[in-house]
Amino acid sequence: ANTPLRERMAEVARDEGVELHVPALSRCTDNAAMIAYAGWQKLERGERDALDLNAVATLPIGPRVEIPVN
Repeated sequence: ANTPLRERMAEVARDEGVELHVPALSRCTDNAAMIAYAGWQKLERGERDALDLNAVATLPIGPRVEIPVN
């Protein structure tokens, strides 16, 4: 549902001469519900994080695992 992204993709598709297919806005949703559900599952398992937790987009949603720090 990201309007600027849709506009940019349409622009690039036009420039490249390709047909762009995107779902109607009514078919697009925000990931907030998915994120909230994943958080609720962790909360139900008794998992808690400190307030200094950093966001890492590649962390698994399942039970907590130790991720080595580089």
